[in-house]
Amino acid sequence: MQRTINGITIRIVKGDITEMDTDAIVNAANNMLWMGAGVAGAIKKKGGKEIEEEAMSKGPIPVGEAIVTGAGRLKAKYVIHAAGMGQDLKTDAKKIASCTLASLKRADELGIKSISFPAIGTGIGGFSIDEAAEVMIKTIINYIKKGTGLQLIQFTLFDENSMKIFEDVLEHIGG
Repeated sequence: MQRTINGITIRIVKGDITEMDTDAIVNAANNMLWMGAGVAGAIKKKGGKEIEEEAMSKGPIPVGEAIVTGAGRLKAKYVIHAAGMGQDLKTDAKKIASCTLASLKRADELGIKSISFPAIGTGIGGFSIDEAAEVMIKTIINYIKKGTGLQLIQFTLFDENSMKIFEDVLEHIGG
């Protein structure tokens, strides 16, 4: 499913974020930038430990911020590490909104055209998928309305349930 808002496509797909060929993929990171399990672990396993080494050399960062690294062996050119939680591995709506916004800003700083997000905070962070969808989609739509060089903002979700929730929220909010 996809919607176009201000000429920017927001797309929701089911798949493995490490397989996406968008210019950048977003890693649901912690503020120390070590890559353990979940999305981060999958990125490190497929892309190479050099992604984690580069990320950690740029950290720690404040929760809610984001940094950029190369993407190792992944199809994407960059990994944007969005710190949605600290060392307590807990998150909330404000942290998710902040790191989503920071990721979009890093993408525009890079001048790239496409980015793929996971459902930040819904794995290890234990945040509700329903709330994450609402927070992330609202943040992205507000950002698009202010102007961006991005052409495609994609959510790459691992299962049907998450995909349906994100689709419902996009349909409701993005009209």
